[in-house]
Amino acid sequence: MLLAALGVFISEEFKLGPAQKGMLVSVPLLGGTLLRIPLGLLSDRYGSKIVGLSGMGVTMLTLLLGWKFAHTLPEVILVGLLLGTAGASFAVALPLASRWYPKEYQGLVMGIAGAGNSGSVIATFFAPDLARNFGWHAVFGLALIPLAFAFVFFLFFAKDCPGTISKKPLKQYLVPIKSRDALFFCLLYSVTFGGFVGIASFLPIFFHDQYGVDKVTTGLYTSYCILGASLVRPIGGYLSDKFGGVTVLLAVFAGVASCLVAVSWLPSVGMILPIFITLMIFLGLGNGSVFQLVPLRFSKEIGIITGFIGAFGGLGGFFVPNLLGSLKAISGTFSVGFIVLSVVVALSAVLLFMMNTFVWEKNRKNESLELESA
Repeated sequence: MLLAALGVFISEEFKLGPAQKGMLVSVPLLGGTLLRIPLGLLSDRYGSKIVGLSGMGVTMLTLLLGWKFAHTLPEVILVGLLLGTAGASFAVALPLASRWYPKEYQGLVMGIAGAGNSGSVIATFFAPDLARNFGWHAVFGLALIPLAFAFVFFLFFAKDCPGTISKKPLKQYLVPIKSRDALFFCLLYSVTFGGFVGIASFLPIFFHDQYGVDKVTTGLYTSYCILGASLVRPIGGYLSDKFGGVTVLLAVFAGVASCLVAVSWLPSVGMILPIFITLMIFLGLGNGSVFQLVPLRFSKEIGIITGFIGAFGGLGGFFVPNLLGSLKAISGTFSVGFIVLSVVVALSAVLLFMMNTFVWEKNRKNESLELESA
């Protein structure tokens, strides 16, 4: 989110158009997409702690590059790609948390771990003001300070769950990602997390271009949205533990689609901000719900599966700002992009309902019959 928080400053310096702005803020999401699967696999094979420390080391080097060497647009794009390492760290953090707890607490545990994306609020809240006072390059250098503290804390306090690291042939790690359920979870997470991170990345540019909101205030508005989504992620996991992930997700998709339609009307900034906050809260609940379902189906391969599903979430996030920016450039309005997103969410809800009704429910009934006959 750091590049998104600085997006308005960077866009003005390089005189970027709507589509280019969408590409700029989506680049870290693409980097995270490419890295999540390798990090998840390495987490299963070597443990989350060593992989997490390595990822933070790469991120610190990337911030140094952004601070001292990113003076052309291609260099900024390269920094953005490498910053995806930070986003890919969820493929390390979620398995680390999941392995310590039994299945009845997976929704809550994964939600609490996933709420770590609330750290994005620090970037969107402070980065614009720091960029205005010290220049956007300096913000990359200042971001090294909290990351260094996180590195030291993780070094001394993180611990892999005993007996969960196994060195198997590479082919065995990749078997779970070929399953139908894994692919369907990818679709769900590309909607919930992809929608969350993609829209959050685009919000500073949207508020600035659509309503003329100043650069610092755009960061403040975006922070409100991200904070709401991050705080409710554990609640989404808890509700899914209690009522079932599918039930919660269907309600979430209905709320998300409704909010996107309301946003497409482009009301006043005073009206659209609470709509965006509500939208992001629904998406945060959805993130928690998806990862309540995942460990129940793939408990032994949680690292690679988390990385695989997370990669598709990041890929969804990559497409969202590009879609919004490109359709704005073509149509002259942001409304079209939000309508398209609402249709995608509605179709995903229909697919989820059909998958649960005709596949998962049938499988559960067959399993019950097998247990009774045994």
